[in-house]
Amino acid sequence: MNALASTLEPTDGDVFERIAQAIGRHGYAVMDAVVPPALLDSLFVHLCNLPGEALTRAGVGREDDHQLNRFVRSDETCWLEPGEAVADAFLGWMEQLRLGINRWLFLGLFDYEAHYARYSPGAFYRRHRDAFAGGDSNRVLSTVLYLNPSWMPEDGGEMLLYADDELRIVERVQPLYGRLAVFLSEDFPHEVLPTRRTRYSIAGWFRVNGSLGGQIDPPR
Repeated sequence: MNALASTLEPTDGDVFERIAQAIGRHGYAVMDAVVPPALLDSLFVHLCNLPGEALTRAGVGREDDHQLNRFVRSDETCWLEPGEAVADAFLGWMEQLRLGINRWLFLGLFDYEAHYARYSPGAFYRRHRDAFAGGDSNRVLSTVLYLNPSWMPEDGGEMLLYADDELRIVERVQPLYGRLAVFLSEDFPHEVLPTRRTRYSIAGWFRVNGSLGGQIDPPR
């Protein structure tokens, strides 16, 4: 077993319970210092050392509807794939979170997908939802883990969570190193304000099983 594979600590069960309880009360949780430090640091180093061509301009929509739209978002992304020690360790930690949330909230979360995101100075993501009620997406719970050492308020790049009516801001999330935001995908429109320095994160989604004919729907 590699060192990162053993980063789950005995107290992490309490962390998962606290996250689940916050989601149950408010629909979202924003918490600091919940991901084990060794894993957090390894993710940051891995992301910073990715070759330039690994991160590509992110689009809007999925499959046939996928398209680039620089007026909606201007970040760059790279999917986390199983098979690398760092990705496996992170996905393993999120699997423990999935089990913990299902244990407390009975959401039926089935699997998880995630990508690195890089926002260069000036980059943004306009207000949007990760899933729509009655839509064909099966994203239920969104996550964002921030990887920005020494981030200052004047650096920008906040994530704004809006109430379901899209009028009232319920949370301003500074992208501080190690901060984890988790929220119900259908219920919270959100946006990323323009950043003034390079901003790193891992965005992910827990999904329910929308399988049809043996294929998980929707594929990314």
